Amino acid sequence: MAKPPKDPNDEQVIEQRAVQLLSRREQSEFELVQKLCQRGFNRPAVLQVVERLQARRWQSDERFAEMFYRSRVEQGYGPLKIKAEMQQRGINSVLIETIFTNYATDWRALAVERYRRKYGCGIPAHLDAKERSKRQRFLAQRGFSIEQVYAAERAAQESDENAG
Repeated sequence: MAKPPKDPNDEQVIEQRAVQLLSRREQSEFELVQKLCQRGFNRPAVLQVVERLQARRWQSDERFAEMFYRSRVEQGYGPLKIKAEMQQRGINSVLIETIFTNYATDWRALAVERYRRKYGCGIPAHLDAKERSKRQRFLAQRGFSIEQVYAAERAAQESDENAG
């Protein structure tokens, strides 16, 4: 664990630490403030520094949210999980809705793609209730709605019927 700062109000040191954190990856304002305060800096001084970084556009919740959204979609997560994770990182609901509206992802197609990647095309004729529940849970835990889960199952079934 890092030793506490000599002066917890030294804005120059706070800024250096903040820039180090931001150079590794984008951070939401909430994450950045939390990390700096955990390192022993006083919250009012941290807020001052973060405000200056935002004025320079070195920290931007909008940029963070866009990057976060794109990376989670690429990883195959659904809208429910992505929204929850964004909220946990301090992104406000208006910005979340704006991002979701701007990108307009086809969640059904993404659920189908995740299902097929995990289980292949088609559904075995001997698929029992336990296995079906397991497959549904897989998509639900990734953040897909029940409608999207059912759509993925139907698509897998249809591809199986079309192949046969």
